[in-house]
Amino acid sequence: MTSTDSRIHLAGRDALWPELPLEEWSATYATLHMWTQIVGKVRLVQSPWVNHSWHVTLYLTGRGLTTSPIPHGARTFEIEFDFLTHELRIHSSDGRSASIPLVPQSVATLYRRLMQELDALDLHVRIHTKPNEVAEAIPFDQDETHAEYDREYAWRFWQVLAQSDRVFKAFRARFIGKCSPVHFFWGGPDLAVTRFSGRVAPEHPGGVPNLPDRVAREAYSHEVSSCGFWPGGGPVSRPVFYAYAYPEPAGFASAPIQPEGAYYDTDLREFLLPYDRVRQARDPDQTLLAFMQSTYEAAATLGSWDRAGLERDEGRGG
Repeated sequence: MTSTDSRIHLAGRDALWPELPLEEWSATYATLHMWTQIVGKVRLVQSPWVNHSWHVTLYLTGRGLTTSPIPHGARTFEIEFDFLTHELRIHSSDGRSASIPLVPQSVATLYRRLMQELDALDLHVRIHTKPNEVAEAIPFDQDETHAEYDREYAWRFWQVLAQSDRVFKAFRARFIGKCSPVHFFWGGPDLAVTRFSGRVAPEHPGGVPNLPDRVAREAYSHEVSSCGFWPGGGPVSRPVFYAYAYPEPAGFASAPIQPEGAYYDTDLREFLLPYDRVRQARDPDQTLLAFMQSTYEAAATLGSWDRAGLERDEGRGG
C-alpha cells in the first residue's frame, strides 16, 4: 500500500493520529531506526559540537525527516527522508542532488548506497558504523538482519511524529528559559523537547548501552524537565508519550498528573501516556498538552524552579 493509498484509506482523525501498533511494524521500525542512525551520524561527524548533542538530531518536515543543512567545507548539504514518495534525498548547495528509493533492503545495502551517492557528489564523509543506544549493535556495513520496510507504517510513523511535533511546539512556546528545539533523537529513537531550570545537575551515572558515559553526562549537565514521543520497545510494548525530570525531585512519582490513563513507570522512572489515549481522545491536542503541562509543573514546582522567571502567558508574544 502506498502512502497515497494510506491517506485515502484512513479518514478523519485516523488520518491525523493513525494507529501504530508496535507488533504490526516492529521489523520496519527496527530497520528504519538503523537507517536514521546512519543519516544522523553523517550530521554528527560534519557538525561542530553543540551542548546536549543538539548537533546530531533530525527535524520534522512536511514530507518526513531532515538533517537540516550540514557543512562540508565551503558547501552545505542536506539529507531528507521523504515518507510521501519514499525516497532518501541528498541536496547539495552547488545544485547537485541524488536520491535512493526507500524499499525493503538491508541496513548494509542502504549504508553502502548512501556512501556511494555522497562520494559521487564529492561529499566525502566517513562515520563510526557501530549503532548507539542499542544493546545488539551490529555495524551498519555488516547488518543484513534488518531489511524490512513497510511504506504504510513508515508513513504512519511520520504522521504521528508530525502531529506530535506540532503540539510540542505549542508547548515549547510557553517557556522563555533555555529550551531545546523539538527534535528527533535517532538513538532512542524519540521526538523530544526539553526545558532547563538553569541550574547545574548532579553528575549523570551513564550506563546507556553503546553510548559513552561522557556524552550522557554532558547531555544531563543541567537540570531538565523533558517530554517526548517514543514508538515503544523492550518492556514497553506500545507507543507512548513520556515525561521525566533529571534530577528527579522528591515526590515526583506520586504527583497528580493529567490526563486519566497517564502513570509513573518505576523501572523507567518516567511518566508514560499511551499514544492510543491521545489518538482516541475527543481533543488529542489538549489531551497531550495536559500531560506535558502537568508533568512539567510537577517537576518545576517540586524542584523549586523559578517558574515566574521561566514561563510566559500564552497570550503574550510578538
